[in-house]
This record gives sequence, C-alpha cells and structure tokens, in this order.
Amino acid sequence: MKLAVIGVNHKTAPVALRERLSFGSDLPQAITDIRRLDESVSGAVIVSTCNRSEIYVGFDDEWQAVADDDDVSVQAGRVRLWLAEFKGVALDDISPFLYIYENNRALNHWLRVASGLDSMILGEPQILGQIRQAVSQSQAVSGVGSDFHWLTQQIFASARSVRRDSKVGQQAVTLGFATAKLVTQIFDKPEKTTLLMVAAGEMNRLVAHNVASLGMKNIIIANRSPQRAELLKDELVQMAQNAGRSVHVECVGLDSLGQVLSRADVVSSCSGSMETLISTEMVKHAQKVRRHRPLLLVDLAVPRDINPAVGGFDDVYLYSVDDLQHVIAGNLEERKQAAVEAELMVSQLTLSIESQMQLLSARRYIADYRMMANEHKSRLLSHAKHRLAQGDDMMMVLDEFAHRLTNTLTHSPSRLIRTVATHQDSQLLEVVGVGLMDYRDRQA
Repeated sequence: MKLAVIGVNHKTAPVALRERLSFGSDLPQAITDIRRLDESVSGAVIVSTCNRSEIYVGFDDEWQAVADDDDVSVQAGRVRLWLAEFKGVALDDISPFLYIYENNRALNHWLRVASGLDSMILGEPQILGQIRQAVSQSQAVSGVGSDFHWLTQQIFASARSVRRDSKVGQQAVTLGFATAKLVTQIFDKPEKTTLLMVAAGEMNRLVAHNVASLGMKNIIIANRSPQRAELLKDELVQMAQNAGRSVHVECVGLDSLGQVLSRADVVSSCSGSMETLISTEMVKHAQKVRRHRPLLLVDLAVPRDINPAVGGFDDVYLYSVDDLQHVIAGNLEERKQAAVEAELMVSQLTLSIESQMQLLSARRYIADYRMMANEHKSRLLSHAKHRLAQGDDMMMVLDEFAHRLTNTLTHSPSRLIRTVATHQDSQLLEVVGVGLMDYRDRQA
C-alpha cells in the first residue's frame, strides 16, 4: 500500500480558506466519493480541525509515485481535483496553499501531526483524539480497508510512543491545559472533584474542555446569560458522551456564587467584570463548609475576579493569568527541546512502519505464489491420477508429473532472476543467489 496526503493547515493557508475547505456533516459523503475515485484507493481518512483539513489516502501496490517531486501522482492529482469540485472552489485558488506528500514523506507527516509536532501549539494533546475520531468516522462508511486500518493503528501506537518517551506533550503550554495540569498536581483523584466555571466565555470554554476531560462528573456553570451557559453545558455533556462517560452539569446565575462556591473543588473564573466576584468572605465561608479541603482557584480575568488576598489562606491555591503565563513560557521552551528528540523518533518510526508495510506486501506475494503452486499441483496431480486410472505406466506418469511440476514452480523465479540480471542489479542478484544456495543446503 502507498500513501498520499493532500491538505492545508495553519502554516500554509489563511483561516478564510481553511474554513472553505473544512469538513463537517459532508464528511461521510466525501469519504465515499474518494473511495470511488479509483479502484486502487484502499482507504481514506479526513482530518478536519480549525487548524487543518487533510485527506489521507491509501492506494494499493499497483500505485507508484512519480519520481519528480514537483509533479504529483495521477491518483493524488485526482483527489486534489475532487477536493476543489466537492468544495466548490477554483483549483487555481487553492493550489498555492495545498501540500501533497507521498509515501515516506506522507507517512512522516502523519506521524508528526499525530504526535503534536505540526500543531499551532507544539505538543498539544487534542490532535491524536481528533485523528481517532476521523478514523472512526471513515470506518462508519466503510472508508477504511484492512491494510489502511492496520496503518492507522501503527500511527496511533507510534504517536503515543513519541509523546510518552520524548516528553514533548508533558508540559502545559495553554491556559486550559495548564489549568488541567494544576488540577492533576493538587488532587489525587481529579475525576472526583467538582468544577465551577465562573462565566461561559471563550477562555473559560477552553479551560472547561481541558479540565472536564479529566473525567469530572460534576460541573457548575455560573453565568449572567442562561443561554450561553446552556450552550457550554451541551458541549460538555456531548464531549463526555463521546468519551463514553456521563457528567452532570448545572447552570446558575452569578448571583448564586456564594451558595455554590462551597461545592466546588476547582474554580476557573474569567468574567470580564470590573468588580471582584469572589471575595475573601465568600472563600472563608466556603472553606468552613468544606472543612478546609483543598480549593484551587484560577483567575484568568483582567481585572481580577478573585480577591488576591485569598491566596494566603490555608488549603487555598490561587493562580492568576500571569502565574500561568510564567509557567507556560518555561514549559514551551522545554517542549521545543523535547521536540528535537521527538522528530528523531518520528523519523525512526517512519522507517519502521515502512519496513513492516513491505513485509506485509511480501507475505501477500508469498501467499499468492503458494496458492498458485497448489493450484498447479492439484491440476497436474489430477491429470496424473487420471492417466494411472487408464493403466498408463506408473513410472512414466510420475516422471512426467515431477517434470511438469518442476517447470511450473521454477518458471516465475527464473524470470525474476533474468529480470534482475538484465537490469544489472548485482546486489539483488547476489541476494537471490545466496537464498538459493541456502535452500539447497537445507534440502541436503
């Protein structure tokens, strides 16, 4: 199987074009169309996020990429033409922004993407889950053949290995991810904590997605607008369902903060209010009710939502947006250093997967050859038995059977050796010769 990727990302295309090339409810039809483009297509996966739209296509062994990197294979070119037509955009308008990688380069790119090395935020963890979802969506419409499915599993396993062994994704570099990291550091069982979101704006939305992904079963959203709170509630419930979990999300008004604060273990606040929303008195009361269990307060607002004096209370951990930015700056530098090691791992894993793909192809050829040999043997044996039943001389029949079977089985290998010799591939010819000598010695 060969591989190609056709796409755009945040490095090559502006957001307006990425929006035009993004996939949503039309993704199942797109996968079906790509599978029907050519008989050689063995699978297709579309990874469509806010930062990229990429089509990964597998082709069977008959597909050969052209030697000239400035040109594209016939199959990849068809996918590019289909993309423009499917999205209703002129090919000339998108061509300057498209990248097309083939075989080794395509495989290396997919591994880099899955490992978070090609993301806007280096090492971000969400992309691997997004690729898993993309594969599942393709499988739902029979868009993934057996060989292509095997490849996707290698991508998943390799990406997990890179993230685990290179530490490229172990340091928080976004406010949401940094907040989630703090939760895991302060609480032994984050899934048993309760999260309170003060305001349902975009910043808190990102924090909520990161923190809720830790498996929290109880979330409270305090917001002025009930409608916006309900929208975030629906997102969090859907996210939990997609992960096979259940979550209880409660929406309250900001005027209920004093009542719900004592139920929270983690508070993320980013309201945009000009006045303090969480006072020292509120925190003192909450901690008394909570019997001074640890309380994590993350204040992402400017001006601040939480009175900074509460940071001096026992068992209260207060972090401002500046505190998190300092953590992120140092962590980003560590990620960049880890990325050097990760890139080397990706290169090695690319070669490893390629070798395994070649071995799979060889096994299929061997299986085909064995099946052909068995078919010829059965046909010749049936002919020999028929002659024996007619009373022909047994020795003559056996000699003819052995002669014809030998000719049949040696015909293809002999042609292969002549072809190798004709192309003056002395190294491959020597390998074939060594193999034959090894076979002869083992038979002796």
